[in-house]
Parts: sequence; C-alpha cells; structure tokens
Amino acid sequence: MKGLLRILTNRVIIIILLILIQFGILFDIIFRFSEYFVYFYAVYLIISILVILKILNSRSNPAYKIAWLVPIMVIPVLGTLIYLVFGRVRFSKQEKIQMARIQRNEEVLDVETVKPIKITDGNLDAVVQSTYLSAYGEGALFSHTTSEYYPTGEASLKSMLVELEKAEHYIFMEYFIVQEGVMWNSILDILERKAQEGLDVRFIYDDFGCLFTLPHDYHKQLESRGIKCRVFNPFLPVLSPIFNNRSHRKVMVIDGKVAFTGGLNLADEYINEIERFGHWKDNSIMIKGEAAWGFALIFLSLWQFVDKNYEDARPFIPSYKPGELPEAAGYYQPYVDSPFDAETVGITTYLNLINRAKKYIYITTPYLVIDNTLMEALCGAAKGGIDVRIITPHQPDKWYVHEVTQSNYAQLIEAGVKIFEYTPGFIHSKTFVVDDIYATVGTVNLDYRSLFLHFECGVWMYKTIGVQEVLKDHLETEGLSQLITLKEAKTVVWYKRLLRNILRIFSPLL
Repeated sequence: MKGLLRILTNRVIIIILLILIQFGILFDIIFRFSEYFVYFYAVYLIISILVILKILNSRSNPAYKIAWLVPIMVIPVLGTLIYLVFGRVRFSKQEKIQMARIQRNEEVLDVETVKPIKITDGNLDAVVQSTYLSAYGEGALFSHTTSEYYPTGEASLKSMLVELEKAEHYIFMEYFIVQEGVMWNSILDILERKAQEGLDVRFIYDDFGCLFTLPHDYHKQLESRGIKCRVFNPFLPVLSPIFNNRSHRKVMVIDGKVAFTGGLNLADEYINEIERFGHWKDNSIMIKGEAAWGFALIFLSLWQFVDKNYEDARPFIPSYKPGELPEAAGYYQPYVDSPFDAETVGITTYLNLINRAKKYIYITTPYLVIDNTLMEALCGAAKGGIDVRIITPHQPDKWYVHEVTQSNYAQLIEAGVKIFEYTPGFIHSKTFVVDDIYATVGTVNLDYRSLFLHFECGVWMYKTIGVQEVLKDHLETEGLSQLITLKEAKTVVWYKRLLRNILRIFSPLL
C-alpha cells in the first residue's frame, strides 16, 4: 500500500496525470463543438490557415516547419492544437527586455574589465569567426589563458574536486542534469563546506533535466545547506510552449579564474560509476586565466534572469597578482546560444568551422540529427577534398534518435565523409577540431534541440594547447571505433527504412 501511495504521489506521475486531464478537457471541448460542426469547422479552418501562414513565414529552420506542417495537415484538429500548445518557441516581451538589459550590462563589463583584443596574425578566417561570436555569442576574445582537456568524465571529476577545494571567494555552477550519487555527492560536500566558510556558492539546475533525478523541492535542500540555488524554467503541469526551452549548459566557475565546460553532467553514468549504455565517453575542458571570467559572465547573466533581481557583477571580477596570469599561446572565446532571439549561434559557429576548413574537420557528437544546411556543408567539404570524420555512439541512449542518426550515414559516406561508431558504448562529447588550429568544446549537440531550442554554451579556441588535446582525443577515440561502410549504411531492412523515413520527418521535434 505504501509503495502504491509513493507511486501515486510521485511528481512525475502527478504531472503526467494533470497534463492528460488538460488534453481530456481539450478533446471534450472539441467533441461538444462537433454539434455545431459547420461553425466549428469554419473557425478551425481560419485558425489553421493562420497557423500555416505563421509557420511558413517564420524564420524557423525549414525542417522544423515541415515537422509541424505534416501533423497539422494530416491530423487537422489535433495537429493544430498541439502546435498552438507546443510548437511556438518564444519568450514574453518582458523576458526579452530583461535579458537584453542583462546582456548590455555584460558588454559594459567586458569593456571595463578586459581590454578588447583581436586576432592579429593575418588569418582572416579566424577573425571572421571571432568577430561573429563577439557580436552574437555574448563572448569576448581572451588571451592570457591556458587550458587542460579531459577526455573522460573520471578525469574531469578529479580535476573539478581539486579546483573546488582551492576556491577562496565564490563558486558558480549551472548544469542540466544532477543526480545524487558518487559524483554529485563528492562535489556537494565541498560546496556545503565552502558555503559554511563564507564563500558565495551558487547553483542553477534545469528542472526538466532533473525531473526524474531530483525531488521537486531539492533547491530548498541546497538552500538549507547554505548554497544559493535557482531552478531554471520550473516544470509545471500546464500545457505550454515553454517546455521546449531548457538550459542545457554545463558551467563551473571558481573565483572567476578557473572554469569548466563540456558535455559532462553531474550523474554517476558520466563517470562510469554505473553502466547504462556500455562505457560512457564524455569530456570537459578546464579554462584558467582571463577566459574564465567570460564563463562567470555567462553564469551571472542566467542567474540574474532566473533570480529576477539586478546585480552588479563588479564584485566578482578576479584580481591577479603580478605574473599570475598565464602567458599561453592562442586565443579562447567563451560563447552562448539561447532562444531569446532568432540568432542561431550554435549552428553558425559549426558552419563557420566547416566552411573555412582547409585540410580536415573531425567531429564527435552523440546525435547526428542535422538539417539540409549542415548536410550540404559537410558533404560539400568532403567532396572538395577536406578530410571529414564524425564519431557517433554505437550504443544509443535514445533508440529513435539513433535511428535518425544512422539514416544520415549513407548520404554522408557517399560524399566522402568517414563515419565511425564508438563501439565500447555511448559517446556524449561534443567537439569540433579543424586544421590543427581551431577547436570547440561545449554542450551543443548536432540535433535540432541543441541548435535551435536550448540554452547552450561552449568555448571556441584558436591555436591553443586545447586544440591539440582535442585532436589527440579524437584520434585515440577513432582507434576504439568501427568505421561504417557504405554497404552497411545502405543494408537496412524495409520496415526499419520506413521507420527511419517517418522519424526523419519529425526529427526536429525529437
């Protein structure tokens, strides 16, 4: 009896039941209107035409438009209703104004605390990429920075714990998934102790990302331990388009001098303490020096947005002793992407790397759910003689996404792209490395949600030690992966081919 009561009072079960009730009410309204079919159909027809016109004339990705037009036309009434509830990706005017004000504050801080620098070695391709990120990715370009890349979650955690112990003033953390276990508990012990010592410890987690991993009042538990905590986009059992927009970022900042980002969430599968899909391959990068302040600004911008209170960021500006800043070669540029505007920073950053490659493009991604623009860019690069290689998982975490990933293999391989599957298990890293001089490490997957719907972040690197470390990891991972042949990509039974064709239509919604 207690077990049944626990299930019935579970937050997820309650949310599902409430959403089903709301759908039931909508269907009941439709059924009652059926008595006035002529009037109802006329109203529906007008609404559907307006919705279709809105979709066709929006700035959305064409594949995303098709994914909504199909159900609207195939399942007329239900398709339109579902689009009106879930299909609109938007924030209120007030929220956009709030974030714009926060971002303007960031730009002032950038000017006042970091001398604006530009790439001066004559590489115009690098200048174009950096200029774009400065203008649209909320990220300044930094030198006086070094990094250390970690090719596994286990190595990442060791370094995180060491750096957290060194914190003297503040710790900022923002993560998509958090789950109690070896990884999170070891971090939490330090956070609680540092908070008791008087440090400013702040944490943001995404409510939807933690829906199945944390209790609904977990933020109160952290607050009781002295940790300031905010929940991004609290998941409410109300039919709303806000479901689409999640904070997928992973950021840890220590005193504005050290920062971590990458694919790593805070749960035990990410460090292989538990096994879910074979060996879990993930990564992170530690940034030390000026560029860490860029990640502090990224965190503070979202903190101010969810906290709803203006806060001067100047007290968090790090101060360095003479000779403390690293004299490292190359440039680092933290950047963000968000659905507050129509600017698709994630995909444009990747396209800039692909289109400016001269020798090779090496990619790791857990999902290869791409639109025609990315497909043509990758195929065009390979047809032009660029060595394009992509590593994806052999064991998926989501079977339906993996089916769409594999459905893209044949076209890419025919163009000359080499596709590898990481055979030990699941690879969750998101990296690009190009021509020995460019690399990105961050949270942006090659799928529609990351590229168009979620809040994301990453670091763009030019001629840094991090570029060589990402390259080394990619080549070593290839050695553990299976090269997919064109024959294998095309040898698919008819029913699976049909399933993939259907899934590809709706892939922007997966």
